[in-house]
Formats: sequence, structure tokens, C-alpha cells
Amino acid sequence: MKNVTQNPAYFQFTVFADYGHLRYLFFILSLLIYMTIISANVVIIITILLEKPLHQPMYVFICCLSVNSLYGSAGFFPRFLFDLLSDAHFISRTACFIQIYVIYTYASCEFTLLGVMAYDRFVAICQPLHYHTKMSMRKTAILWGVAVVYPMFTLSYALALTSELPICDDKLHRIFCANRAVVNVSCGDSTHGDIVGYFVILTTVFIPLFFVLYSYVRILLVCKRGSAELRGKALQTCVPHLVTFVTYTCSIFIEMSIAKYDANQINPAITAILSLEYLIVPSINNPLIYGLKLPQIRAPFCRRFRIRTKILLASV
Repeated sequence: MKNVTQNPAYFQFTVFADYGHLRYLFFILSLLIYMTIISANVVIIITILLEKPLHQPMYVFICCLSVNSLYGSAGFFPRFLFDLLSDAHFISRTACFIQIYVIYTYASCEFTLLGVMAYDRFVAICQPLHYHTKMSMRKTAILWGVAVVYPMFTLSYALALTSELPICDDKLHRIFCANRAVVNVSCGDSTHGDIVGYFVILTTVFIPLFFVLYSYVRILLVCKRGSAELRGKALQTCVPHLVTFVTYTCSIFIEMSIAKYDANQINPAITAILSLEYLIVPSINNPLIYGLKLPQIRAPFCRRFRIRTKILLASV
């Protein structure tokens, strides 16, 4: 039975181990990864903002994905980098819930944005004559608003329920704060919170998941009956989105699987690696896939890079 201090002011991450001088190597590697995430996503955002031909719904949503990646990584990396160099891995209760909120809204918004992007591709390929009517910039803004505001609202309510639970243990077997980890160390009735949590997962993960699958089945059927030019266009714009979606779906379900098992029965190194995969891979994957795969983004960036390089060399 859990009988540690009731409602502790701090939580302790127990997955971190004493790696000695290796922690400096881990810190440098993690910092490089974080800088890569920031740089790659900022390049995508700036390129889309500066290039008027890219002011279209599909690229607006790509820009939103990059902003979401910056948001999610900011909720994890600064604290993780601090813990790598720290001897005591404590986090205040307030900071813990803030981190949960940031990471979970990042994860939910990623799915809802990918669902909206699937709708954009579905209309563009299956109903091209109605595309500019159904996907005007005003409707794009509305879809973006729903995709972002809904997860933020529902998760606020879900975390409010978790915050009201009495906490009977201060040890979290994770490298960052997670809602299920906090619920596991509580000693109150979490039934209401669990029901709300399942509802949030259903509406922000599974419904977008099934909608994306439905959209791509329809797209495949249209492409099968269409011309080679249509298939080429669909392949160019849909493959990056599909790769991003599959990568993120695998990452999120790995994280959900970790949350369901007792962390004490899992090797701490495996828990840490899988948690890092969930937070790192999608944030790097998005800009690399869209920046390298889509010539509409790659070409303007390369052109601006060459111009800047020539100016720099000329000044030297």
C-alpha cells in the first residue's frame, strides 16, 4: 500500500541513473538533437511565411506542424537537459502538470492536424473542382482553430481531474511527467478521470486515425481510375503526409503501450529510449520529409540559401 507523504510538493524521476562523466556526452547529444529540431522546423516555417506561392492550405498546415513540433520539444528538452546534468531529479508538482499539458496537447494537436491535412488532400484529389471553395483560407483557419483548441480544452479538463487526486507517492518511473504515471501514484478514485481520458484519446487519436485511413482509401480509388498525371501529383503530395502519419502513429502507440504497463517491470533504459523516440522522431521527421521531399518547399529554400551564401562570400 502506498503510504509515502500525502500530496508531495515535488515528484522524483527514478529512471535517471548515475552515468558519471557519460552524462556530459548524453547532454551534448541531446542538445544537438534539440538544436536540429529547432533549426529544421524554423527553416520550414520561415520558408513558408516568406514565399507567397506557398500561402496555400497544405503548406499552412505543414507550417502548423512545425510550430507544434517546436512547442512540444520546448515542453520536454529544457527540463530533460537540466536533469541530465543534475544529481537530484526533482520537479515541482506545478511544473510537472505544466509539462504534462504541453506534451499531451502537442501529441493530440499532431494527430488532429494530420487529420485535417488528410481532408485537404482528399478534397484536392477527389474533388478538385470544389477545392478552392471547400478549402478557402478562411475555412483553413477554422479547421486549424478546431484542430488546436479542441485538444487544449479537453486536456485542460482531464488534467484538472488528475490534479485533484490525492498523491501518495512522489516517485515517477519516467524521464518526463506523464498523466498515467501521476495517476498510478495517486490513492484516490480515478474512474471519472479515466473515462474523460479515454474520451480524449478517442476523439483526438482514433477518430483522426480512422478519418486519415478513410481519406487515403478514397484517394487510392480515385488514383486507380485516374490518369498517370493524377497519380504522379497524388504521389508527390500524399507520400510525405502518409510517411509522417505512419511514423507518428507508431510513436504515439508505443508511448500509450508504455503507459499501460507497470514501469517497474520494464528496463529503465528501454523506457527512456522509447519515450525519447516518441518525442524526438516526429519533430525531426516532419521538416526532413516535407523539406526534402516537396520541391515546392525545397526549391525556394535552396534558392534563398544560395543567394545568402553569395552575399556572405561577396562581403568577405
